[in-house]
Amino acid sequence: MGTDASDHTTASRATDRPGDASPFALGLLLRRAHWRAAAVMAEALRPLGVELRHFAVLMVLVDRGATVQRDLAAETGTDKAGIMRVVDDLERRGLAVRKAVPGDRRARAVEITDQGVELFDAAHVAAAPLAERMISDLDPGEPEKLKDLLIRFAYPADGEA
Repeated sequence: MGTDASDHTTASRATDRPGDASPFALGLLLRRAHWRAAAVMAEALRPLGVELRHFAVLMVLVDRGATVQRDLAAETGTDKAGIMRVVDDLERRGLAVRKAVPGDRRARAVEITDQGVELFDAAHVAAAPLAERMISDLDPGEPEKLKDLLIRFAYPADGEA
């Protein structure tokens, strides 16, 4: 009943090395690119005393305004307990506040404070030279092309995930 392994074509071993033909290669390359970008951005945020998980919430709050915690969790890919910890951290630092939501006694909206906006702006100033260094090996026009491709990949026109 056993099948001889030598009778089957061996699938390509997934790596993230350039030229890998594995069906997993693109995902693995995106993961490696994410790790590199996240490390660079974490370096920019470290002197400000926040982590990427905190900054991700601040980004949503700057973009959307006051946002209920469950939507923050969904928007940042964080679970309920995780978003509560992040918002607790932001509140302790004076970067965000929770406010009651009219008409819903249980829901709390999170709102960025003026201090949070100042940190958000400072983070962008701190990140600019690091972001430039991150793309320094790309040719002119390639950073824009990469960004365009990633936007089209992350947000497909047909809405497919």
